[in-house]
Amino acid sequence: MELPLVVGVDGSEPSLRAVDWAADEATLHGRGLHLVYASKWERYEGLALAHGLGKPSERVFAENIVGSATERAHHRHPQLKITAETPVEDAAAALLNAGRNASLLVTGSHGRSGVADLLLGSVSLTVAARADCPVVVLRGNQDDRVGAGMNRSIALGVADPGEGDAAVRFAVREAAARGVSLWAVRAWRLPALEAGGHPLTAGDAARHHERMAAARIEDAVREPAARHPGVTVHQQTGEGPARRVLLNASATVDLMVVGAMRRPGYFGLQLGPVAHTLLHHSACPVAVVPERATPP
Repeated sequence: MELPLVVGVDGSEPSLRAVDWAADEATLHGRGLHLVYASKWERYEGLALAHGLGKPSERVFAENIVGSATERAHHRHPQLKITAETPVEDAAAALLNAGRNASLLVTGSHGRSGVADLLLGSVSLTVAARADCPVVVLRGNQDDRVGAGMNRSIALGVADPGEGDAAVRFAVREAAARGVSLWAVRAWRLPALEAGGHPLTAGDAARHHERMAAARIEDAVREPAARHPGVTVHQQTGEGPARRVLLNASATVDLMVVGAMRRPGYFGLQLGPVAHTLLHHSACPVAVVPERATPP
């Protein structure tokens, strides 16, 4: 059975954008869409009120939210199979639980309590840093279409060997499904000791590191791209910190894909500085793909 795509909803404008994007994505891949709205309403309204007066106001509110989101997604894609749940649970925990049986988790950049268009909300950050499946956070002010984004391309941050294989496969599959090109991006740095010599020597050193970055891109995408020969892959190397290079690339694509290493036995946020920066500041939606670290 194909796993559904899960989207977190709370009635906010960012979550409605996430519903639109998720409905397109689910339709594109032929999957069902599962809506999740979580709230700890019992803590505040109590079971006594629930039994004595019928449905409590927060339960009615939750059902209205998922009902409106379901109607919105059905209006966009009438044939889409949609399910929903309203667990009495912390929002991040509910989404992480749903993500254990999902192909993809989608969230807005922040919810009803967020400060609009500034930093990422705590729920989205927690989900992106701990989910078992890929997570897409709807950053930026682009339209909400998946298959016909305005730039008709996605970007992949190419990591070091052994650290980004799942992200590469995800990015290539996504480009193939959308029928768009893929920009594989790799940053490089010139160590200070190499840059301090003769200008010609420094230039040779810079070209060497740039060639190394290009070779890493070729190695990373060769096998996944061979499985999807219709995908056009472009190489892009940039001198400087990876965070800056990928942030610049996010301004001209419809989706940025990066990996995040998951280490067994560690229960904190597992993102890394590059993914963390992109989630807070990217100009386009960001897909964070979990990578399983190999135990020593």
